[in-house]
Amino acid sequence: MDSAKLFSNEKYISLETYKKSGEAVKSPVWVVEDGGVVYVRTDPTSWKAKRIRKNPRVRIAASDMRGKVTGQWVDGQAHFIEGQEADRKTEMFKKKYGAGLRFTDFFNGVRGRRATAIISIELARAA
Repeated sequence: MDSAKLFSNEKYISLETYKKSGEAVKSPVWVVEDGGVVYVRTDPTSWKAKRIRKNPRVRIAASDMRGKVTGQWVDGQAHFIEGQEADRKTEMFKKKYGAGLRFTDFFNGVRGRRATAIISIELARAA
């Protein structure tokens, strides 16, 4: 089974990224899965985005909305996608999260934050 399929029905995952020191930082994020790849969205100026640009190695696990891990960790490699591919994934997020996404985006926009970066996470295969 593709590791990504483990996350297809999850509403939240914990995304673990790494500081220069190697210290792990966990962040709860929304997730969509498409074609065996996991996608998350974030503000391109967020700390997690900055850490991924420096080190694309990540781990993800199913979690609740606060980031409490409820599943097994899976290793992956993250990279940013752009253009039409990113637009298609944005539409997937809109379809999955609906009014909750619009509400969150509105209030984040008021605070000057925009979740416009789409990050693709290719995962290691599950045993």
